[in-house]
Amino acid sequence: MNSEGHQVEVSAGVELPPLVIKGKKIPVPIIQGGMGVGVSLSPLAGAVAQEGGVGIVSSAALDRVISKRNGRKCSAYEAAYEEISLSKQSGGFAGINIMVALLQTHDAIVEGAIDAGADFIISGAGLPLRLPLIKDPGETALIPIVSSPRALELICKKWERAGYRPDAVVLEGPLAGGHLGFKFEELNLESNRLENLFPPVKEMAEKHGGFPVIVAGGIYDHSDIVRFLKMGADGVQMGTRFIVTRECSATDAYKQAVIDAREEDIVVAHNPGSPSGLPFMVIRQSGMYQSALSRKRKPVCDKGYMLRPDRNGVFNQCDSKLENSNSFCICNGLLSSAGYNPGLEEPLYTVGVNGYRIDRLTTVKELMAELTGTGCKAMDNST
Repeated sequence: MNSEGHQVEVSAGVELPPLVIKGKKIPVPIIQGGMGVGVSLSPLAGAVAQEGGVGIVSSAALDRVISKRNGRKCSAYEAAYEEISLSKQSGGFAGINIMVALLQTHDAIVEGAIDAGADFIISGAGLPLRLPLIKDPGETALIPIVSSPRALELICKKWERAGYRPDAVVLEGPLAGGHLGFKFEELNLESNRLENLFPPVKEMAEKHGGFPVIVAGGIYDHSDIVRFLKMGADGVQMGTRFIVTRECSATDAYKQAVIDAREEDIVVAHNPGSPSGLPFMVIRQSGMYQSALSRKRKPVCDKGYMLRPDRNGVFNQCDSKLENSNSFCICNGLLSSAGYNPGLEEPLYTVGVNGYRIDRLTTVKELMAELTGTGCKAMDNST
């Protein structure tokens, strides 16, 4: 059944059903994950949108990325407005992923995205409890990312007090790239498999109005998409598959690192890990991760995107700013991996658990054809 109560028939080789969110009928029920820093930008988001899916821009350090591209300083608001506008200019649906943990730029990016006419704001890396209060979203759909039914219930109750409910929800399991919404010791629990998390989250969504549930984390090919749609999911979100496409703004070195990665090279960084405290999936050979493992890297924090306020409200708190025994500087590492911090810091490559299966560069058009079952298989060296 889909979110509107209609039976959905899905089988291999058959056209996937559309995804409807806040009255927007998306031809292909695939949302491209927002990967930062500088990985998911308008060239990728726009290409996915043109192929009938949802293209998503990453907001992480977007002001710095767009400032360098344009050769002039721009604010977080201006960066979000510009990148959403570029993503939508050739048609289709596009939006932005906004990390709750990036406190200093968070609200400005929300405002810029809404003013630019973003179709969707997807928000995670923390609970987006304030999202509907920042600005009237108008036609923009607000979509939280959760990893449990309890998190979704907390968000629903908070938003309902503001007279709003989620327009959809992304349920992200422990196999996704980047930040994971679980404690390290919870990652391998049977109860936290995406297949087992889905039913109670779907039930919670029904309890609060029946909005769409999109699943994410470890979804790799057409058969995975079909399997979850048959379970009752309304759509899927996928990030890693889109890294090694020509339209993706990841550097050639980043794309090659994914192509070269073996299964054992993809690990969950934890102690040392992200200064957010959330487990973080990376490619083991990433220079910054190796440096962090040595425990010899001096604390460096000069970008400040992950800073938290102290008791006086001054943004100066970050584990990677104070000492490096438990974390690495995710801001500088990701900026370096995207080519925006050349020579200053070692790169940090993040990827989902199935990244090792990718063995060649492709295009968004070719990938979307494969994922929808209308084209030949590509990039999977497991067959």
